[in-house]
Amino acid sequence: MEEGILLVTPVVYDFIGIGLGPFNLSLAALTDRVKEIDGLFFEQEEAFVWHPGMLIEGTDLQTPFLADLVTFADPTSPYTFINYLHSNERLYAFYFLNQFTIPRKEYSDYCNWVAHQLSHCYFNHRVTNVTETEDHLYQVTVENLLKKEVANYLTKNLIIGTGSIPMVPKGLDGDWINNDISHSSEYLFHEEQLKSGHSVTVIGSGQSASEIFYDLLMDQKYHDYELTWFTRSSGIFQKEDAKLGKEFFSPEYIHYFHQLDFDNRLEALDSLNQLRNGIDPETLKKIYNLLYHRSISGEKLNVTIQPLTEANKIEKIENTYHLHCQQWQQKKKFIHQTEKVVLATGYKPALPNWLSQFANEIIWEDNKRFKVTENYQIDFKKKKTNQIYTLTNIEHSHGASATNLGLSVFRNQKIINSIAGKEIYPEPTKTVFQQFSPKH
Repeated sequence: MEEGILLVTPVVYDFIGIGLGPFNLSLAALTDRVKEIDGLFFEQEEAFVWHPGMLIEGTDLQTPFLADLVTFADPTSPYTFINYLHSNERLYAFYFLNQFTIPRKEYSDYCNWVAHQLSHCYFNHRVTNVTETEDHLYQVTVENLLKKEVANYLTKNLIIGTGSIPMVPKGLDGDWINNDISHSSEYLFHEEQLKSGHSVTVIGSGQSASEIFYDLLMDQKYHDYELTWFTRSSGIFQKEDAKLGKEFFSPEYIHYFHQLDFDNRLEALDSLNQLRNGIDPETLKKIYNLLYHRSISGEKLNVTIQPLTEANKIEKIENTYHLHCQQWQQKKKFIHQTEKVVLATGYKPALPNWLSQFANEIIWEDNKRFKVTENYQIDFKKKKTNQIYTLTNIEHSHGASATNLGLSVFRNQKIINSIAGKEIYPEPTKTVFQQFSPKH
C-alpha cells in the first residue's frame, strides 16, 4: 500500500428495513435500544400517516391499546401508547374515555410521535434497487427524494415492510377512478364530492365498507342522496368477539398454522373468515340504531342494503354509472344506476419490483406466494447466510396474524432474535388456554 493512502472499510449494517408502516415502525422502536444489532429504515413518504383516507372521526381500531408498537415485548419502553398519552397530557382524558380501543386518528398520531424520535428512520427516502454482492451482502440503492441524491448501503439482512396497496377487482377498474369513483383508502379525500351526488353506492363487505356506509348514512339528511350498500358476502356479519375465538390470534396458533401444508393453510384461512373479516359489532349496532330511529312514524328510508351481491362491471353513460351486478345465490343479474361509487374492496400485498430478480432462487408455494419460514425469512432453494425477512405477503404462511396489529410485536421479537443470533426479547411460550393439536 502506498504511503498516505487510507483504505476505508464500508459500513455493513446488520439489517435494513424497507417501508415504515406500523409493522416496521414497531421493529424500529424495538431495536432503538438494542446495542447488539445496528440497522436503518427507509420510507418514501414524507412522514408517517396511517391510512389517512380512512381516519374518519369517531372510528376506533379493532385491537386494544396494549397492541401498540412495543408493549408486548417491552412494556417499559418509552415508545408505549401509555407514554405517548402521558407525554402529550392526554392520559387522564383517555382514562375518562374508559375504553380499551384507540381512536384511529390517535393511533396515527401515536405512530407519528414514535417515528419522530427514532434517529435510524429516514422518510423521503425511496429504495430503488437491491442487489446481492459477491460477499453475499445486500447492496441497497436509496434515493433521497428531497436532495435528489442516490446512495448505496450494505447490509447483512433485509426486512420488507412495504405493506399493501388498494385492490380493485377486474371489471371495476378503469380510467374513471376519480372523485366519482374512489377506493375506500381515499374516502376522506373525495368525501365532499361523493356527498354532492344524488346517489352513492358502497361496494364491500368488511369494516371499511361499514364505516364509510355509516358516515354516509349520518350525513344523508344534509344532502338527501340515495344510499346503497352491496356486499358479496352472504350476510352482514359481525366479527367474532368471543374470548376463546380471539386466541386464534396468538403465537401458539401461528406455530400450529405454519406447520400445516399449503392447501390446509388456505382452507384454514377460509374457515376463519368471520374471525378475520367480520365487522365490529359496535359499528353494526350504530348503523341499525340510526336506521331504526329514522324509520319512526313511517319515515321513508332512501337506503338499500343488499348482501349476496357482486358488482362485475362499471359503465359510464352520460353522468351516471351503470353497475352490472348479480345476486349470486339466485343467479339474478341486474343493472344498478348511481352517480358515485366507493370501492371498499380491500388490499393486496405491495411487493417491491427488485424482488423479481430473486424469483428463480425462491421456493414458491403457488404462482404468487413464496414460501416463508416460521422466523419470517423468505425461503430460498439454496440456503442463505444473510436473509430477506418479510412482513408482507405472509397471510398464507402465518395465517390471520399477517395483518393483525396485536401480533406485530411478536413477529418482530422473532426477527430481532433471529438477526441477533440470541434471545434479545424473550418469546412467550404460553399465551392461550386451548390447544390446536393433540398432545403426543
